[in-house]
Amino acid sequence: MMDLNHLIHNFTLITLVALSVTTWAVIVVKLIQLKKARKMGEAFIEGFWKAKDLTDAARYSKTAEQSAQQRIAYQHFATLSELNDDVHQDLNHTWSRQDLLERVLTKHVKNERHIFEKGLALLASIGNSAPFIGLFGTVFGIIGALSAIAASGSASMDVVAGPIGAALVATGIGIAVAVPAVLAYNFFIRKTKILGSELDDFATDLVNFAQKTGFQVTTITPVSTVKVEHQTVTAKGVAA
Repeated sequence: MMDLNHLIHNFTLITLVALSVTTWAVIVVKLIQLKKARKMGEAFIEGFWKAKDLTDAARYSKTAEQSAQQRIAYQHFATLSELNDDVHQDLNHTWSRQDLLERVLTKHVKNERHIFEKGLALLASIGNSAPFIGLFGTVFGIIGALSAIAASGSASMDVVAGPIGAALVATGIGIAVAVPAVLAYNFFIRKTKILGSELDDFATDLVNFAQKTGFQVTTITPVSTVKVEHQTVTAKGVAA
């Protein structure tokens, strides 16, 4: 029985180490993802609003480097182009132009948020469960320690302190794993909300801009390059 308790205690420590590695891997990946998303988003927004007219803006939305804002702008112009086509005979197109455009953009903003939120549920789960996993290992560690003390027939401090202290290590490691996970989760949730709000604002600007133009957009033909403020962007062959 003592060997089983020792085995469970060690297995718990290995599990906590694996969770810690997973936590830091997620943290690194999310930091890179959010930094890249912000950099690309800012570059796209700057180029988008520098476009000379609606046609250039639509072309730029097709040829710019992929970012959350670019994908939303592309869907914006794709929806407007679809609305300019012949009347569709389905329920989806019984909505007004503004309502349909808002529905499409809202859907795509939610999709982009889901991309940013990937991995956060794992951080939350690790943060919530790691202390209890550590406590679970500690319980079996203490049971094994007490069994060893009973077998030795001595209850002196020297005999008790070592095994009990070793058993409590699992609880300490559990807390050490949980703290970075919880802090990272809160940090990334805040960053994701900020990015989501920026996407909402951009989508609102697109709808307001479409209102000014009567929800009309010129059909855009594919181009090889688009020049915006002396910066040439290579087309990636995205169909209208």
